[in-house]
Amino acid sequence: MMTANNLRNSYIKYMVSRGHKKIPSAPLVPENNPSLLFVNAGMVPLVPYLLGEDHPMGKRLTSLQKCLRTEDIDGVGSPERHTFFEMLGHWSLGDYFKKEAIDISYEYLVKHLGINPKNMHVTIFKGDKNSFYDIESEKAWLKVGIPKNRIYPLGASENWWIAGDAGPCGPDSEVWLDTRKDPCGKFCIPGCKCGKFFEIWNNVFMEFNKNSDGSLTLLNRKSVDVGVGVDRTTTILEGLNDNYKASHWSNVILQIEKIAKKSYDDKKYTRSMRIIADHARAAAFCLSEKILPSNVQQGYVVRRIIRRAMREGMRLDMGGGFMVKILEPIIFIYKDYYPQLEENIEDIKRYLLEEEKKFSGCLKKGNAVFEKKSSEYKSKKLVSAKDAFDLYQSYGFPIEMTVEMAKELGANVDIKGFNFMINEHKEKSRKASKGFFKGGLFGNTEIETKYHTATHILHQALREVLGPLVSQKGSNINSQRLRFDFSWDKKLTPDQLSKIESKVNDVINQNLEVSFKTKTLSKAIKEGALAFFKEKYGERVKVYSIGNYSKEVCGGPHVKNTGVLKRFKIVKEESVGAGLRRIKAILD
Repeated sequence: MMTANNLRNSYIKYMVSRGHKKIPSAPLVPENNPSLLFVNAGMVPLVPYLLGEDHPMGKRLTSLQKCLRTEDIDGVGSPERHTFFEMLGHWSLGDYFKKEAIDISYEYLVKHLGINPKNMHVTIFKGDKNSFYDIESEKAWLKVGIPKNRIYPLGASENWWIAGDAGPCGPDSEVWLDTRKDPCGKFCIPGCKCGKFFEIWNNVFMEFNKNSDGSLTLLNRKSVDVGVGVDRTTTILEGLNDNYKASHWSNVILQIEKIAKKSYDDKKYTRSMRIIADHARAAAFCLSEKILPSNVQQGYVVRRIIRRAMREGMRLDMGGGFMVKILEPIIFIYKDYYPQLEENIEDIKRYLLEEEKKFSGCLKKGNAVFEKKSSEYKSKKLVSAKDAFDLYQSYGFPIEMTVEMAKELGANVDIKGFNFMINEHKEKSRKASKGFFKGGLFGNTEIETKYHTATHILHQALREVLGPLVSQKGSNINSQRLRFDFSWDKKLTPDQLSKIESKVNDVINQNLEVSFKTKTLSKAIKEGALAFFKEKYGERVKVYSIGNYSKEVCGGPHVKNTGVLKRFKIVKEESVGAGLRRIKAILD
C-alpha cells in the first residue's frame, strides 16, 4: 500500500535520481513577503528563483513543503479539505522544459506509483488570442503513450496558470485518474465536478510574464513548477474517497474517538472529528514555529483554528485539555520529517492549554452577556440573528449553545438570519484572504530590496548594542516599512534605540559594498556568518556581506551599496510575546 510515508520517500528519492537537489521545507510564514499570511503552495519559497534569481543549490530542485491555506478554514469538515497540508514539489529553473517534465511525470506515476496508464487522462492548453495551442505538450504525451482520445485541450480557466493579476505565467498540463465511476453525462471529462476524475499531477510551464496592461512577454528563463498534495494523493492511492480515512490519519481519528467515546463513522460526529483532527495538526505546526494565538494576522488564524476545534470538542463532550491529548499521534506521524514538533512539544502543550483557558474566559463573558438580555429574550421569545452572531463571533459561542440556552427561556433563535450573517462573514473573509495575494507573485521591488538589506544592518546593530544573544526571529517587509522580530526579554530604552539607529545610519553613510558568495552552510557558519534558520537552508547557501560589518546567510535580494538606503529611522518598538520584541522602521 502506498502510504503517506512511502509517497514522501519515493517521490524525493526519484526526483534526486533525476538530478534534483533536495531543499528543506521553508517556515510557514513567508520570509519578507507581506502579500501572504502563510506559505500556501510549495512554490512560494521559490518565487525569487522563478523570477530569475540563481538558487545556490542549482537549477533542479525538489522539496516537501509545509503549507497552510486560510481560505479553506470554513470548508474543513468535508472529506478533502484541510488548512495545513504538505506539498511535494520539484522545479526546473531554466533547465529542462516540457518534454522532460512530461517524461518525469509519466515515469514516476507509472513505474514508481504503479498507476495503470490506461486510467490516465491529461489536459493541455488549447490556445487563445494571447498564446498558441500547446502542441509541444501534446507531442510529449503522445510519445510516452497517452492516446489522442485521452488528451483534452482546454481553455485558460482550466489550463493556464498565474498567481494573481500579473507576473510569471504559462500553460499547464494536468494528469487525471479515472476512478471508474460512471460518467455524469455526455460531456464528463477531466475537470468535471462529479468525482469521476481525480487530478494527481500538474506541470506548470512558466514561459511568459503577464504585464500590468494584460500583454504577455517571453521570460528570459523558462521554468517548470510541479506540486503534489500528500493528503489527497495518498487517499486516492489507497483507494479511498475520504482523506481522513487514509492510513496516516488513522491514529489521530482513533484518539479522537477514544476521548469522545463516539464513532467517526456515525454521521452525526464525522464533520466535528474532521475539524478537530485538521485543526489540531495545523495548530501543532504553527505553535512549533512560535506562531502564537493573537487577534491579528497569522496569530488570529491560529486562535481561530484552535477555538474552532475546541467548539467542536464541546459538541462531542470531550472535556478539558483534549487537544493536548491529540498531539501524541500527530507528532508521532510527522516527527521524522519535522523534528521541531517533538523538540517543542512542551511549549505546544502550554500554548494550547493557555488558549483553552482564555477561550473558557470568553465563554463566561458571553454567558454573562446572554444573561443580561435573558428577560428580553424571554418576553420576545426570540434571540435575534445579530445577538446570536455576536455571541458566536465575539465570544466563541457555538450556535447550538445559544439555541439550548434560549430553549431554557422558552425562546427561539433566528437561525435563518444567523446563517445569512455567517455566510456573509465567510465571503468577506474569503475576499480578504485572496486580497493578500491579489497583486501576483512577490516581485522584489527596488524599495523592498532596500528594506531587506536594511534588516541585515539592523540585525548586526542590535547584536552590538544588546549583545550576541540577540537573534532574528522573523521579518516582514512592504514598500512602506520594515518589521523585524528578535529575541529580547525587555523593553528597549530610548538610549538603546538611539544607539541602534545611529549604528545603522553610520553603516549606510559609509557606502559599503554589498556582495555575496555561494558556499556550504557548514563553511559559512565556520567563517562567522549568522544563520538562525538552519532548518530551512540546503547544503549550499548564499552568504551576503555588507563590507566587513555584517555577514549573513540569506537568499536575497540586496542592494549593491549601502549608500542608496539614504536614512534609517525607527518608528516603533514593542513586545510581540514572551522573550520577543519587534522594531518597525522606515527609510527616508
